[in-house]
Amino acid sequence: MWKILNKIDAKKTGIFAAGVLFGTARVKILSSKDAKKVYTHCTAAALRAKECVMKTASCIQENAEDIYAEATQINEERAAKEAEFEDEV
Repeated sequence: MWKILNKIDAKKTGIFAAGVLFGTARVKILSSKDAKKVYTHCTAAALRAKECVMKTASCIQENAEDIYAEATQINEERAAKEAEFEDEV
């Protein structure tokens, strides 16, 4: 008996039970004004988060391009010095 109970996923079972409860009670979740308001606020928060992430990503990309350009320049200077040193030897 305990083996069977241990195999049951509580999260999935809870979601199933909630679905049955809402379906049985015939509650239309997104038709109520409060639910729409919550959904709208959540969507607005997600859009704000997306904007913040995009700003951060573009800032990182700009800085990465600068760092890449400087690293390339350093490697070119180092390669030139090595070539110059090999020509002297």
